[in-house]
Amino acid sequence: MLLSHSDTSNQHRHSQRHFVSKGLERFSTMSVLVVDDDQANVDLLARLLRGEGLQRITTETDSRRVPSLLTSVNPDLVLLDMHMPHIDGHAMLEKITQYASGTYLPVLVLTGDETTDARNGALAHGARDFLTKPLDLTEVTLRVANLLETRHLYATLRRTANQREDGQEESAGVRSRIEAVLNNRSISPVFQQIVDIKTMTTVGYEALARFPHPNERGPAAWFNDAFRVGLGVDLEWLAVEKALQFLETSSPETFLALNMSPATILHLQEQKLCDPDLCPRIVIELTEHVPIEDYSALHHALRYLRDRGTRLAADDLGAGYAGFRHLIALEPDIIKLDISLVAGIHRSPGARALTSALVAFATDVGAIVIAEGVEQAPELAELREIGVPWAQGFYIGKPESLDQMNSSLEPQTTGT
Repeated sequence: MLLSHSDTSNQHRHSQRHFVSKGLERFSTMSVLVVDDDQANVDLLARLLRGEGLQRITTETDSRRVPSLLTSVNPDLVLLDMHMPHIDGHAMLEKITQYASGTYLPVLVLTGDETTDARNGALAHGARDFLTKPLDLTEVTLRVANLLETRHLYATLRRTANQREDGQEESAGVRSRIEAVLNNRSISPVFQQIVDIKTMTTVGYEALARFPHPNERGPAAWFNDAFRVGLGVDLEWLAVEKALQFLETSSPETFLALNMSPATILHLQEQKLCDPDLCPRIVIELTEHVPIEDYSALHHALRYLRDRGTRLAADDLGAGYAGFRHLIALEPDIIKLDISLVAGIHRSPGARALTSALVAFATDVGAIVIAEGVEQAPELAELREIGVPWAQGFYIGKPESLDQMNSSLEPQTTGT
């Protein structure tokens, strides 16, 4: 039976079709397969859908070729005639359902059979919608729009679910990797020398964490991953515990700087960091790449240790959120200049001026400045001239393990 228009001359139908036309353009890249043994029918439907804004229209009049077309065309919607030679509509619905197993592929059935049994049979075999011939082309367009919208929504939800599953799998892998480090306590501390710039004598060391397979991930990535899966405080605390062994063998004249995030500092009331007599040798470095939400809570958590001589260092000054307002609220004992400010300072009047201002500020509030990341002799000379008292960096000394430090202190013997 040939397709035909029903009466669409009234204004409502025309305005409705104009609205739908704009709607179908949103699905212009989606694929539609039209299957009908009547060439006139498929040609009319193809012209209709292309006129409404769809671009990927595939037509077929031989039902035997449809199974292979499903794979090559990968349709988002199938318009299917129910009464065809070779493979009838019900058998074709079953093949389409098998092809689309596990996904949502809508089928709009087109048939001249107006009986309830025909409609129920098509829906029972997997059709998503049902229209009888002769077809109202406005109704066809509306039904196509609805089904493509549903297909698009399904694809979006499926993609979001897959991304969530991938994220969950990735998080599970990250958590497993962090837990392995925690269970095996496989953090290896190293210590970088901090010197008095004027005398070049060692005043302290900063503890740095090293992890398994250092060429694959740096320490910052390990800690970022740990905080992402809720294990950041545990990992930082393990790094602190492993680093504290430094105090057992190092000179009592030197201090040990331990890196802690605000989250870990807030847990200090629940953990014993060290014996009270060792507190004066501890410096807690607070890295400020993110802002502190509650300075009063931070001060409360540090009160016990600071009352017994532990010092607080503001790390990474010149980077991130750190600034004078932060320094005023934090009230640190030590101010550390970030490598971004120190690198090439002998060639940068701006960096020199800012460093001079920080040194003056530190002097006024009773704090001391450490320049980190010193890698060249001219940088050290410039810092000395500005009046920065302490410094660290590869030019001064690379991070070493306790074994390396101890072996370098052993007396060397020579053969006779």
